[in-house]
Amino acid sequence: MPPKTHHTPQGFRNNYVGTVTKSLGDLLRWQLDRIRRGLPPPATIPTPVQAPDLNFVKGNAKAGHKMTPAVTWIGHATALVQASGLNVLTDPIFSLRASPVQFLGPARAQPPGVTLADLPRIDVVLISHNHYDHLDRRSILALQGQAGGAPLFLAPIGIKAWLERLGVEHAVELDWWEKHVHAGVEFHFTPAQHWSGRGLHDRNKTLWGAWAATASDFQWFFSGDTGYSQDFSDTRRHFADLQTETQGGGFDVALIAVGACLPRWFMQMQHVDLGEAVQVHLDLGAKCSIGVHWGTFALADDPLDQPLHELAQVRTLKGVSEESFFLLAIGGTRQFARRSAPVDSES
Repeated sequence: MPPKTHHTPQGFRNNYVGTVTKSLGDLLRWQLDRIRRGLPPPATIPTPVQAPDLNFVKGNAKAGHKMTPAVTWIGHATALVQASGLNVLTDPIFSLRASPVQFLGPARAQPPGVTLADLPRIDVVLISHNHYDHLDRRSILALQGQAGGAPLFLAPIGIKAWLERLGVEHAVELDWWEKHVHAGVEFHFTPAQHWSGRGLHDRNKTLWGAWAATASDFQWFFSGDTGYSQDFSDTRRHFADLQTETQGGGFDVALIAVGACLPRWFMQMQHVDLGEAVQVHLDLGAKCSIGVHWGTFALADDPLDQPLHELAQVRTLKGVSEESFFLLAIGGTRQFARRSAPVDSES
């Protein structure tokens, strides 16, 4: 276990840079410039949307150890990952706005690709950090009350108490490099470069990070929000022994945040741009990656469709194929091959 240098008397810090947030003056400068320049510009390409394949999703949810690994993008950083007999939801937000209130704040450009009512029963919810576009109170309450019983909520240090105040009883919080095993799947909490806070006085009081899920039949990664750092090369090294023991090595798929990355002078340390996102894919040694965290909420100066314009050029510059790093339509599902030894979800 690496030394916990990311713990401080004031809260938490990043591994390779202390703080990634800007001053109040910088924030005001950015916001005034956005207003003056009318940013973000409108999208020129609509975010692709398709009807979800609910027959597949619901049938797959009941398949147990015969489940086909699949990712369904619901929108923003919310994805349904079906693998190793588990239905896992990342950073669920189904609300209209990414905000503490539903009458003000960034509004969805598209509805969720799968509604809460159409979800299969969720086994595990992964939370990367406590920002409003990643930790949504209404969505947590809905999932807590789902038919068939509440899911397991896995969260960074400091968020369990917030969940408990909502009545969530089945929650586990982890530090970087810690793991929790559920139904034969190891969920590891890994470092990322970001920050936390939901108000004026809780900056970096709770931890943030990424998630790696490993099982004998499938291994996948979810970046949460992050700036570019050595953390992803560290993650590759951390899992190298485990991944070379199983067929093919490396993560079978990584979900990597793109979008909300401009202006770079303000966002660079906390949100990767598309080129850096593809570099994260390379650093992780993932077999393929899906860009998420775009096309849903206008949170920064980049238009919602920026990844649609830039990805092909970035892939060429990085020497990455279209099959190795791609985008899904909201509601779209991509299926993957299972490794040689599937996990029995009943074990």
